[in-house]
Amino acid sequence: MNHLPILPVLLPLLAGILLLAVRHVPLALRRALSVAAVAAQLALAVLLLVRVAGGDVLVYALGDWAAPYGIVLVADRLAAWMLVATQLVALFALLYAVRGIDAAGRHFHVLFQWQLFGLAGAFLTGDLFNLFVFFEILLLASYGLILHGGGRLRTRAGLHYVVINLAGSTLFLFAVGTLYGVTGTLNMADLAVKAAALPPEHAPLVRTAGLLLFGVFALKAALLPLHLWLPAAYANTSAPVAALFAIMTKVGAYAILRVYTLVFGAQAGPLANLVEPWLLPLALATAAVGMLGVVAGTGLRQQAAYLVVASAGVLLAAFGLNSAGGIAAGLYYLPHTTFAAAAFFLLADAIAGRRGELADRLDPGPRIANARLLGSLFFVAAVVAVGLPPLSGFVGKFLILRAALEHPAAAWVLGVVLATGLLGIVALARSGSLLFYRPVHGLEPGAPPPAIAPAVVPVAGLLALALAMTAWAGPVLDYAQATADQLLQPHQYIHAVLGGR
Repeated sequence: MNHLPILPVLLPLLAGILLLAVRHVPLALRRALSVAAVAAQLALAVLLLVRVAGGDVLVYALGDWAAPYGIVLVADRLAAWMLVATQLVALFALLYAVRGIDAAGRHFHVLFQWQLFGLAGAFLTGDLFNLFVFFEILLLASYGLILHGGGRLRTRAGLHYVVINLAGSTLFLFAVGTLYGVTGTLNMADLAVKAAALPPEHAPLVRTAGLLLFGVFALKAALLPLHLWLPAAYANTSAPVAALFAIMTKVGAYAILRVYTLVFGAQAGPLANLVEPWLLPLALATAAVGMLGVVAGTGLRQQAAYLVVASAGVLLAAFGLNSAGGIAAGLYYLPHTTFAAAAFFLLADAIAGRRGELADRLDPGPRIANARLLGSLFFVAAVVAVGLPPLSGFVGKFLILRAALEHPAAAWVLGVVLATGLLGIVALARSGSLLFYRPVHGLEPGAPPPAIAPAVVPVAGLLALALAMTAWAGPVLDYAQATADQLLQPHQYIHAVLGGR
């Protein structure tokens, strides 16, 4: 049995335990341990991606109990892709946090590692109940991270975040309980087999459970109308936490893609393509509402939060096309939009730290220290975020539009994606002009600004990843296309997990 799939789960768990045990040692040592642990997790994720790039599906049976009776971790192209994107964002978010933001609470690094533990488990689990368990782990860690540093607005937004996710977790339990009661299994590969041979009298109950699951995943992905928790939560938490949370909505998108291609895909008989009538319309509406939020935003962090909502809509619209081309385009767009959103949150915080009491509010203010450097980074981040050529955002949206040409709703997809892109250009151009080209002379920003280099290096690193996705778009898209083909032909996954059973 190959032990590689369990290592990305074990490492952050053990790192969190170690950091908790040494919580009384100097902060500099804890920072070094945390950064080293994330770097090691990134190396493991890359190794796993290389190992499965040829199409292998690696299965790890915990306790050596064979599926569907035991718990399994499954690593395929999609899981490895999500792990690499997560660890890249986590590394740069942590490098930004060690500038001093992590000192606002004793357990920041412990929670950060356990957040990565939950994320890795969610991407690698082959069991719906354990998907619920890892969702709860990452949510419990996120509750502490989102409140890190305290404050009235942060606490209020954090409480809303906790309540809405507790409600989602309750519905998740109802859904998996119903599925287990009808099918006798929660192993996703086994569920795929059972769904294809489901007796007609059981189909309505399983359909209800499947749609309830979709509601839970839509909540995690911030799909309209379940997106209202996100803007306040992301805009009011600390910058490195918001940057890490850029991958959180992608967990919901991942769950939708995994479950509704494997369990409720084209091979599922009467339950085939269960969410196809719902996903695309809701995704397009989410993209439109999210971009209107960017236009109406009164602060940079609020704009960044609504950019996450808009990008979630575009991503799920690509998946909603339910074709190999659409899924491949979405898988290319997914890391791009994660890097862009994370960079925007960090950059907004760096700008806010140089505007005194104005912080990130889009009000006229004094000239910003290091305005040329920050303005240049803002320009690149805006180009990446809205999808202007020639960077990766343009490539991703072009691929989505090309895949949509063969869909009956092509006109709607093209109209929404192009219109939201135009609105994004207008909104971010207005913000950049106000911040960098229309200073109010005679006003001083107040206290001397902090050192610029530690703040801009993580931002530049994330933007460099978007540039790398442009330069190596061919190999990245080839991997995404192979992943899409593997998802739409789930027999290899099912055979790897169940074997001859």
